[in-house]
Amino acid sequence: MRIIFATGNAGKMREIREIMADMDMEICSMKEAGISLDIEENGTTFEENAQIKAKAVAACTKDIVLADDSGLEVDYLNKEPGVYSARYAGEPCNDRKNLELVLEKMEGIKDRTACFVCVLALVTPSGELTARGEVAGELKCAHQGEGGFGYDPIFYIPQYKCTFAQMMQEQKNQLSHRAIAARLLAGKCARL
Repeated sequence: MRIIFATGNAGKMREIREIMADMDMEICSMKEAGISLDIEENGTTFEENAQIKAKAVAACTKDIVLADDSGLEVDYLNKEPGVYSARYAGEPCNDRKNLELVLEKMEGIKDRTACFVCVLALVTPSGELTARGEVAGELKCAHQGEGGFGYDPIFYIPQYKCTFAQMMQEQKNQLSHRAIAARLLAGKCARL
């Protein structure tokens, strides 16, 4: 048995492998599993989009499927970009343009509170599960750090005095929204 992680995002693929490294199962990408799908993420919540992806890939395999939908919710922007985080600045998806659009909309704004959200959906022969992880922080006014991907260079964690992009990957893998969702999901797996 193996787990197919339903993503085309190399950063998410690397992180999930690192976060779940202690599992005794191979985690492979859709490409590595020979699955090529163009999945329309038309849900209105992270939960819906994660389930859409997991079910679409599960229909093509007998393997366990894990899918992620995640993004940034900025309080001042009424939780935008939210489920549109990956394509906030339009198609084609571009992390840099998305980040710059958020900075532009937040220029001069004092309330910079934000939250990273990740929902993981798991589909197995025994059933389906979801888990949601969240990390609260605030937005910096400019890029800080070279690590991570997406909005990591502007997402600041006050208690650690750094952005996700400034953290060592091992530390981020303990604290991130994706890591929290993975731990919660692992706890729920005993019920399947």
